[in-house]
Amino acid sequence: MNAAPQIPTLPLNDGRAIPQLGFGTWQVEQPDAARVVGEALKAGYRHVDTAQMYGNERGVGEAMRRSGLDREAIYLTSKLSNDNHQPDDARRSFEQSLQDLQTDYVDLFLIHWPLPTRYGGDFVSTWRVLEEFHREGRARSIGVSNFRPQDLDKLAAHCEVTPAVNQIEAHPYFTNDEVRAASRKRGMLIEAWSPLARGGELIEDPAVTGIAAAVDRTPAQVVLRWHVQRGDVIFPKSSHAERMRENLRLFDFELSDEQMATLTALDQGEPGRVGPNPDTFEG
Repeated sequence: MNAAPQIPTLPLNDGRAIPQLGFGTWQVEQPDAARVVGEALKAGYRHVDTAQMYGNERGVGEAMRRSGLDREAIYLTSKLSNDNHQPDDARRSFEQSLQDLQTDYVDLFLIHWPLPTRYGGDFVSTWRVLEEFHREGRARSIGVSNFRPQDLDKLAAHCEVTPAVNQIEAHPYFTNDEVRAASRKRGMLIEAWSPLARGGELIEDPAVTGIAAAVDRTPAQVVLRWHVQRGDVIFPKSSHAERMRENLRLFDFELSDEQMATLTALDQGEPGRVGPNPDTFEG
């Protein structure tokens, strides 16, 4: 087991802290999850992001067990499936998640999508169940994912606990500034999913490759460093050990203000989005 690299932590609004870099498990299939997450832990990751919808919580739990690491050494996030928003379903599925993950708590538990076109648009009842988990200590922090400004306003009007994070799509092609600002106003950290815009076009963009050549880093490292300097929590994903290690090497260089501005200027607004739109996504 490699010694964990020095990954900074960021303060949450509930008094806890979260590692700024984690390992993402979206599209990691259940049969591969124990091996892939195990490789990530060997490489030095100590923050793992999974979800009920990913279908790989059992593999994540097995990787943690096999690693020999103390449970407290790993920051673990999972998310509530879109089919489990009804309060009783949320409670039942959370119990199953803990069982599959082989733990009695998660560090962070999120509502995965607001689903404005399902459940009569009611995610407040769902959030109140997450508040139960938080009071019980079984979800040490709670948050949301893909919530829009109006969704955050609704939670603020009806709930006791402010979400600690909002995990949203964000990258240089889609900076998602309106949601980012609304979240920050409430003291919430931004977690950026698809931080590389699913690769391809973004990491081949001449602006990105030019900066990469100037700082002697890979294009992926440059984009991930842009996130780091913006204060995002990020979850790059790879099934290859060398790429996992590469994605950890983000904290020994900096981008200049000019380079940061160049990357931010790549924003395309809505056309730059690569994932579903929360306005209409039903899961």
